[in-house]
Amino acid sequence: MMLGVLLARIGVKVCVLEKHADFFRDFRGDTIHPSTLRMMEELGWLGEFLKLPHQEVQRLYMQFGDTRVEMADFGHLPITTKFIALMPQWDFLNFLAEKGRGYASFDLKMNTEATGPIYDGDRVTGVMAKSPSGPITIKADLVVAADGRHSTLRPAAGFVTEDRGAPMDVMWFRLPRLPTDTEETQGRFDAGHIFIMLQRGDYWQCAYVIPKGQDAEVRAAGLDAFRKAVGQMLPFDPDRANALPDWDHVKLLTVAVDRLKHWAKPGFLCIGDAAHAMSPIGGVGVNLAVQDAVAAANLLWQPLKEGNLQFSDLEAVQARREFPTVATQRLQVAIQNRVISKTLGASGPLHPPMFVKMISAFPFLSRLPARVLGLGVRPEHVAEAICAADGR
Repeated sequence: MMLGVLLARIGVKVCVLEKHADFFRDFRGDTIHPSTLRMMEELGWLGEFLKLPHQEVQRLYMQFGDTRVEMADFGHLPITTKFIALMPQWDFLNFLAEKGRGYASFDLKMNTEATGPIYDGDRVTGVMAKSPSGPITIKADLVVAADGRHSTLRPAAGFVTEDRGAPMDVMWFRLPRLPTDTEETQGRFDAGHIFIMLQRGDYWQCAYVIPKGQDAEVRAAGLDAFRKAVGQMLPFDPDRANALPDWDHVKLLTVAVDRLKHWAKPGFLCIGDAAHAMSPIGGVGVNLAVQDAVAAANLLWQPLKEGNLQFSDLEAVQARREFPTVATQRLQVAIQNRVISKTLGASGPLHPPMFVKMISAFPFLSRLPARVLGLGVRPEHVAEAICAADGR
């Protein structure tokens, strides 16, 4: 969606396919990081964007055993938006879709699912899709697979992911939030347990981290046992966990960390989770996908508009975005192996890792994780030509 809107803004004809009839689904990845907010500002949309319902997180707190620490302080970022915005992803997508509809060359087809690429020799020249009126074909100079970690187009085009491993899965659910509750978005690490709480206004968005593949075992132990385990991690009355009505309200995120060796072939490009599935650590997946889209728009708008797109242009997108992807995944895997796995496997008292001890002793160090989380590795800026364009 972001790529389509940016290209349409500068006059490239685009068609975005969305297989669902609307965007109203619980994506869970609802963190809009400062890097993405800055792009909204560059496009002149920030004020309007922040009128949408959201919560602003200026600090992140973590508790490791008995040690509580302010893990990230975004107040010192060198940008205007010194916070993470927690916003339903359907609002973000609807906002972008509405912006796109204002451009003459933007076409959004809802309830239309891409099923496979069309080839002319070894070059992709379009897609086949299912629409409400039946099968359709769409010819294009470039097909971009942005259809997530369970991409349909990626394997259909012959791409195979390289798995980097993940020792955990995540059980997501909501608990009611009372006016007397803390405002703090926070995480708690105890021996054998990891629990994250995101403040979402009138409810808490909760993540209960479990060892990889143990969802069935947790459910088999019964809902009461799960409520009790959750209650022990809450920073308020444990009985609040009893508000969880049934297992249908607990959704499993199967965590994966993987990426493609090659993101493109002639006429075809993968971005976002279709190119690199991220761990939920740091909630950076949406924001890396957005930065992929901005980099792709910056590099591709001119050859697309001039009708002379080359394979080397697509390779340039991967070259631009591969280092931030690899660096972020390596950090996530290191945290998985050195913190997540050890915490989930611990049976005795939990001792904080060294970096937590350092931040606890020297609070100004919380600016470092804030910088990494908030802006990422080599953040993108929207090209001046795109910012200055008006959709003609």
